[in-house]
Amino acid sequence: MRHICYIGAMNYQAVLEIIGDDALFETGLLLAGARDARAIQRQLSRWVRSGRLIKLRRGLYVVPAPHRTRSPDLFEVSNRLVRPSFVSMESALHFHELIPDVPFGVTAVTTGRTGTHDTPLGTYIYHHIGPSRFWGFDEREIAPGRRAYVATPERALLDLLYARRGSDEPAYLRQLRLQNLDHLDGALLDEMARRFGVAKLGRAVGAIQDMARDDAQGWVTL
Repeated sequence: MRHICYIGAMNYQAVLEIIGDDALFETGLLLAGARDARAIQRQLSRWVRSGRLIKLRRGLYVVPAPHRTRSPDLFEVSNRLVRPSFVSMESALHFHELIPDVPFGVTAVTTGRTGTHDTPLGTYIYHHIGPSRFWGFDEREIAPGRRAYVATPERALLDLLYARRGSDEPAYLRQLRLQNLDHLDGALLDEMARRFGVAKLGRAVGAIQDMARDDAQGWVTL
């Protein structure tokens, strides 16, 4: 009942109390039990124009820094900006400490369209995959109290190799600057590459596993 009364009034402070620590929210949270959905939408639009809310996409908003108690994590934003999706490729590889460079933007894969979303919270890059390839990720704690769907190390590497031209070439593999290759499960990597059914992934995985063996022995290849 308290929730419905707050929404009826659409008081900004009341909305902040409803969303709590989750500065990232969808309009469905506010529309539950609402008598006049259009009035709520109009009020949200006014708050966006006045800077009291930031609109990331239709139906998804974030409370700006002066009014929120905790900032949303970028991986969490990525998951919710496009659904279904999971963080993968360069972003997940950096998360798993397999590459040293922090990528520009958050990279993810989705069964939806390939595209880039530029938002006040950063850039989010999505690559299309077919529904039959929507696997190889799990929910992970990305910050205290924050969780997001992130590719496993093996899947993140395969997604990157799949999306990039010439990814089975030594020059491409060199410029990735892969590290901590002992973090990869070689058998799982092989199994996932076969499941993709793309020839170049098998070639690239073979070269990476050679790199991992040489790395374990202290040699430099490629």
